[in-house]
Amino acid sequence: MLDAGEFVIRDLLDRGRVSEEDLAGARRHGAEHGLGLVDALIATGVVDSREVAITRAAICESPFVDLEAYDVDLSLAERLPRTVAERHAAFPLFSIEGVTTIAMADPLDLRAVDAVRQAIRGETAMVLADAEPLRALIARAYRMAGASRDRGAATARDPGDLTTGEEPIVAAVNDLIARAIEEGASDVHLNPDEHELHVRHRIDGVLQSRQGPGAAAHAGLVQRIKVMANLDLTQTRRPQDGKFRFDHETGPVDVRVSVIPTVCGENVVMRLLRRGASLKDFNELGMPPGLVQRFEDLLALPHGMALVTGPTGSGKTTTLYTALARLNTPDRNIMTIEDPVEIRLPMVRQTQVNPEVGLTFAGALRSILRQDPDVVLVGEIRDQETAQIAVQAALTGHLVLSTLHTNDAVGAVARLRDFGLPPFALNSALLGVVAQRLVRRVCPDCAVPDEPTEATLRAFGLTRQDAALLRRGEGCPRCLGAGYRGRVGVYELFRLTPAVQSAIEAGAPALELARAARADGMRPMLDDGLEKARLGLTTLEELWRVRTEFGADESPAAHATEPPLERRLSA
Repeated sequence: MLDAGEFVIRDLLDRGRVSEEDLAGARRHGAEHGLGLVDALIATGVVDSREVAITRAAICESPFVDLEAYDVDLSLAERLPRTVAERHAAFPLFSIEGVTTIAMADPLDLRAVDAVRQAIRGETAMVLADAEPLRALIARAYRMAGASRDRGAATARDPGDLTTGEEPIVAAVNDLIARAIEEGASDVHLNPDEHELHVRHRIDGVLQSRQGPGAAAHAGLVQRIKVMANLDLTQTRRPQDGKFRFDHETGPVDVRVSVIPTVCGENVVMRLLRRGASLKDFNELGMPPGLVQRFEDLLALPHGMALVTGPTGSGKTTTLYTALARLNTPDRNIMTIEDPVEIRLPMVRQTQVNPEVGLTFAGALRSILRQDPDVVLVGEIRDQETAQIAVQAALTGHLVLSTLHTNDAVGAVARLRDFGLPPFALNSALLGVVAQRLVRRVCPDCAVPDEPTEATLRAFGLTRQDAALLRRGEGCPRCLGAGYRGRVGVYELFRLTPAVQSAIEAGAPALELARAARADGMRPMLDDGLEKARLGLTTLEELWRVRTEFGADESPAAHATEPPLERRLSA
């Protein structure tokens, strides 16, 4: 009689997924490493474990569950002893009307099924899951459960004891951070309520809830994070900030920690900064080709000031680093002052602000200008002093790059005016301003044609014909059910043409500057976003979500009376 593994091999052969040569190679590998034939096929990369699990489920006539598509309730670990779960590769996924659904690597193993049913002591339903993610889920669940159970003991010890790698609290914190890194999160939030601890990840700019330890583990988790960030463990009534480096298998990650007291306990936010982040070119960031050419023309000028504007988290730093990478040649001396330095660039002299020793943007900028730089990057223009020194540097033969917090590109002029800069200085120093936002990309693995409502089309001034190529994501394991994966930039470039300079000299308000810039070819961010929706890169709903981040005259309704999208894009 054939066992389940032999049935799997036969099915893979019948479907042409493996060849006799593949089997011969797998047998040799299995003999060398003590593996069965199916495991050897997986180890040699001929098939993956998920495909084998789906095949086994079909043969066994058992439902297959993709664990990546589930937000599993880790608290159910309390219903099944860890030894049973690990020995039989089983874990309870959910319980409905008294029936507990159990994921197992092999639901045909009757001894394992009996052991699990005796431990659960209730009605059960068995489903098959891929063994590899199932065992990872089991390990994570019992680390979390251990953290909750041991909270009292952990907080009663000397805080220094929490640094040992075997402690449940340590394992729980490590798992929280590692899981966030693997999901591509930029931030981890630990938000305590009166009876519950909420764990949330910011992924592609949007907070998403995740399962985590119970409320009983909150104090221990916060204490462990404070140890890692070198914060004051005895202080719970004032905000604290710190940082540490987390060694993940994909590479080191810098973690910035912010702790602030609330009525329900200390709230923690951890910002994850990947040190090994690779720089892309402007096209990969999502800049339209025409805008790329005009922006690169500005960067090719020997002196002047180029700014990038947008709210926090809009990708300004990435755009500036990409610009630096283009400018970084042996014949240029490039220096930066940043808060913090997020990406290390070879040959670029990078300085990090340190207010505790008086190293501010303005003070560091003065010193940098004595270092004979060709290009200077100022992480952010925050005050009048920094603005004036930056403009002076741009007027005295340096190319200055920096950021401002404004809604749109034209708004940078008003902000610089607020810093006391006269019109002649702006016209002489300022080359141009890029404004940008990040919108979520449609997940390519679950993208389907979109059918927006008539109200949505009217809000954007579109027709049903305009919507023919729109797409949306249905949600899949690759995008964690969100329908989006990754982000793409939406841009506009404001250049100081002669007409714009005349308007600045006359003290024109922002709306008049915007009209002058559009008359000279500036394309608003919203139009760039609509084109990206038309190309299937994002959705109208995503543009609507970030609509308040566009400039005052850039709301979708402002375009409702304009021609349909096809004619506007071809204009």
